[in-house]
Amino acid sequence: QVQLVESGGGLVQAGDSLRPSCAASGRTSSSVPMGWFRQAPGKEREFVAAISWSGGHILYVDSVKGRFTLSRANAKNMVYLQMNSLKPADTAVYYCAAGSLSDHFRPAYWGQGTQVTVSS
Repeated sequence: QVQLVESGGGLVQAGDSLRPSCAASGRTSSSVPMGWFRQAPGKEREFVAAISWSGGHILYVDSVKGRFTLSRANAKNMVYLQMNSLKPADTAVYYCAAGSLSDHFRPAYWGQGTQVTVSS
C-alpha cells in the first residue's frame, strides 16, 4: 500500500555531508508520519529520526541531534535527511520508514535501504 525508495547514500570522509532522500508512493503516502532507521554491521536496527505529516513534530536520536536535520516535501511525497559532520560511527544502511508517531515512531512500511559509509 505504501512503497518507499531511498537514494543519496554514498562514501564520504569524516566531517562531510550527505542528504539521502526517500520517495513515497501509494495510499496515504503524502500524509503519514515518516522517518529513518539505520543498521550498522553486527548491530540492531536503530531509530534515527521521524517527522509528522505537518512537519511540526520531529524526533531525533540523541547521537544525531545538532548534526542531522529531517524535513519533508509533502507535495512531492519526499522526505530528506540532511546529515552533517558525519562520523565513522554513522556508517550503516539507512532505511526510510512510514508509520505512526506520538512519543516515539512506530514503523509500518520500509524502504530497501541506502548505504552510508564514513571513512576516518
